[in-house]
Amino acid sequence: MNLKISNPVLIQFFSAIYEYCQLGIFPIYSCIFFFVMNTSRKKLFLPMRAHVVLKSTAIKMSLFSFQDLLESSSNMLESSLEQSWKSNPNKDNLSLAEIYLDSVEQLIDGTSITTVKKKTNIEVAACSKPNCTNTVFNVSVSLGNSDAQNVTTAGFKQLENYWPTSDDERTPNSIIVSTTTDNKQLDSVELQIDFQLLKPRPRNVRIDCVAWDNATRTWSPHGCKWQGSSNEGRCVCNHLSSFAILMSRSQVKVPGINEMTYAGLSVSILSLAISLVIEVIVWSAVVKTSNSHVRHTAHINICLVLLIADCCFLGSSDPNNISEIWCKTLVVLKHFCYLSMFFWMLSLSVMLLHQTVFMFHHVSKNNYLRFSLVLGYVCPFLIVTITALANNGGAEGLYYSRDTCWLIYDGLLKGSIHTFFIPVGVIVFINIFSMGVVILKLLDHPVSTENFVEKTATRTVIRSVILYTPIFGVTWLFGFGVMALDLTSGNITFAVHYAFTLLNAFQGLFILLTTCLGDKQFVRITRSTERHSKVLNSFDIGFERKKGLQHTPADKY
Repeated sequence: MNLKISNPVLIQFFSAIYEYCQLGIFPIYSCIFFFVMNTSRKKLFLPMRAHVVLKSTAIKMSLFSFQDLLESSSNMLESSLEQSWKSNPNKDNLSLAEIYLDSVEQLIDGTSITTVKKKTNIEVAACSKPNCTNTVFNVSVSLGNSDAQNVTTAGFKQLENYWPTSDDERTPNSIIVSTTTDNKQLDSVELQIDFQLLKPRPRNVRIDCVAWDNATRTWSPHGCKWQGSSNEGRCVCNHLSSFAILMSRSQVKVPGINEMTYAGLSVSILSLAISLVIEVIVWSAVVKTSNSHVRHTAHINICLVLLIADCCFLGSSDPNNISEIWCKTLVVLKHFCYLSMFFWMLSLSVMLLHQTVFMFHHVSKNNYLRFSLVLGYVCPFLIVTITALANNGGAEGLYYSRDTCWLIYDGLLKGSIHTFFIPVGVIVFINIFSMGVVILKLLDHPVSTENFVEKTATRTVIRSVILYTPIFGVTWLFGFGVMALDLTSGNITFAVHYAFTLLNAFQGLFILLTTCLGDKQFVRITRSTERHSKVLNSFDIGFERKKGLQHTPADKY
């Protein structure tokens, strides 16, 4: 195989390599680029100066084969030479990595390749049939254009580490892949690239498919589109170039979500405090039976643990400004209190379900209270304790994250967060089942020719759903949508996050509205208390007036 190379860029590359070798930027053993010979099945690395005429405009391939050039090109990408690549740009402001890629592309483009060429750091694949697929380093490149023939794809390991970049927000997460074709007149192409990510993509972190723009000397997303979290390594582009994947260094942010959360938690804390005060004030008036005693005991405990959990959530809103021990303490308290809230909700729904199904079966108040206390505090305590012990005593990075002061999520059924969401999911399912049974009982009435009964039942059902939804934690169903959907998926994910935050950050307010202000007994007692207070005030005023009329002038002296 003979090939003459007269490309000025390639000659410039030779000159740059020679200059770097002369200056000692590259070690002497690496200065064998493009000069490897096969002698008796043994590679003999000859000094570069003995075999290069830098001023020449042609280098004959009779001295060495394309395989030797590819081997030498691969050797130059070894990670041991990383510091050598970090040299200053040449007079044209081109880095060595850019000159290298352009030169090797020219070399490959001028060579007829029919089989896959595999080296340690470079692989070259080619195909001549329409709609073909090339694979290099587990990266598949498919060109869906019947007019494109002789498609050549080259993959370069390590080159992404040497590539110049001024992007502080994104980092390379794939090898650099270059694709060319003999047909330079293609109006449009559909190029599908399935990259192998170098590092796993963290959840809610966006990936950008980019191509190198020689004009601006930057990675440009123009003409390339990432296919989303379901195909996180796939890019579709409409042009040929050198491609790579850049991964963001931070997660996607939902606009305004933090402000909404802090405002909602503040309102929730105030509402829960009001709910506890109201419960204490009207306790003696509303607690007349065993059922009401158990129900209001559950309400008080739900408000109490949710109040503590919301305060801890606000306290850990800025993890960078709190110590590690405080972060860990707040995580444990949030984990326990939120779980305790749901277990108290479970005890309330179980009581309601028992009363609805077994109407004539009475359970004593003490038995209910013992069952509720074990369910409401012992169960979450055991879950939190076992989770912490199973994660190296609650170690950072295993049990909790220092960046968020919350539990760890490492993927589906991976991470300590699942010791929270799995119990919550089971409890919410049971609570919804209990609500369904109660609603069916409300709808179960004798057949009537009048519409009054149906209208009354419908209003009762709607009122029951509104009242039970916050106190049974049904709104937390959106949390499973938050866990399942990636923020890079689009607007539907943002909508789910907003719904979850709006409904649960203000949960304390909804509990106040439904269990206190929406309870007929509470309203009746409050009104009677007000009327009683007005009567007492009127009596006091009248008594004082009567007493004043009985005074005589002599009394003043």
